[in-house]
Amino acid sequence: MSEEIERVKTLIIGSGPAGYTAAIYAARADLDPVMYTGMEPGGQLTTTTEVENYPGYPDGVQGPEMMEQFKNQAERFDTDVRNGWVSKVDFSGPIHKVEVDNGKKTIEAHTVIISTGASAKWLGLESEQRLRNNGGGVSACAVCDGFFYKGQEVAIVGGGDTACEEASYLAKLCKKVHMIVRRDEMRASKIMQERVEKAENIEIHWNTETVEVLGDQQVEGAKFMNNQTNEEFEIPVTGFFVAIGHKPNTDVFKDWIDMDEVGYIKVKPGTAKTNVDGVFVGGDAADKVYRQAVTAAGTGCMAALDAERYLAEKGLA
Repeated sequence: MSEEIERVKTLIIGSGPAGYTAAIYAARADLDPVMYTGMEPGGQLTTTTEVENYPGYPDGVQGPEMMEQFKNQAERFDTDVRNGWVSKVDFSGPIHKVEVDNGKKTIEAHTVIISTGASAKWLGLESEQRLRNNGGGVSACAVCDGFFYKGQEVAIVGGGDTACEEASYLAKLCKKVHMIVRRDEMRASKIMQERVEKAENIEIHWNTETVEVLGDQQVEGAKFMNNQTNEEFEIPVTGFFVAIGHKPNTDVFKDWIDMDEVGYIKVKPGTAKTNVDGVFVGGDAADKVYRQAVTAAGTGCMAALDAERYLAEKGLA
């Protein structure tokens, strides 16, 4: 740990809807929260364009603008928002030690709220990332963005439960859904496979891999290859969805916090409490089911309230 040490009541690791909501509640409870925003300040919403499903924005809002508003509200109540990332933690004692920016500073915190989120897995294609970054029709969230492709033809890549669930969701909105599966079978549960196979407007392309997403500014189609025959073919689509999983950003906590096999943090049912006293979690770092901004904000609130009660019990609030 570094020589520069600072002690705080509440440390929030990561930003985004969960982190900023936790900060608002913690600050209003006089917990003097300090937040380190992490490697992606504002979280996944800063990489999206239009957000239309968050309550209170009847005309929609741009993701980065929304996160800036969250930040401004947190700072209004005197949250100390800092740029930086957590490189090491020590949760062995009642005072939690957190190393920032590879040892430049150590924070000693009575309570810690983890809101580091999760990152979508991508195919790694240049065209995919280019069109994703400029809002050109590549998405990792059908529930978030499917509405924009109502009545259109889209493609979705993946063969697990999430891919099947999102393909089914898209099928209710879109004229046709092309489901791209790399193998000759799915990893999804039987019931989810049957739901997809019964949908009249979902066409499953087996043994198929994506070669390129087509289009300069907007998705105009995609080029695929049958990995058994090496035959390439193109499908004209206006939306391209990737559903090959998410990775929670929790590696730095793995020696201390109970997680599932993927890395999602386990919580005590009905709370934001982890297995370590005084350490709480909100948002996608613990949520592999819903992964929505509104649910992240809700669990961020829970984490702050749990932290406040913990400090009160210790006589530190």
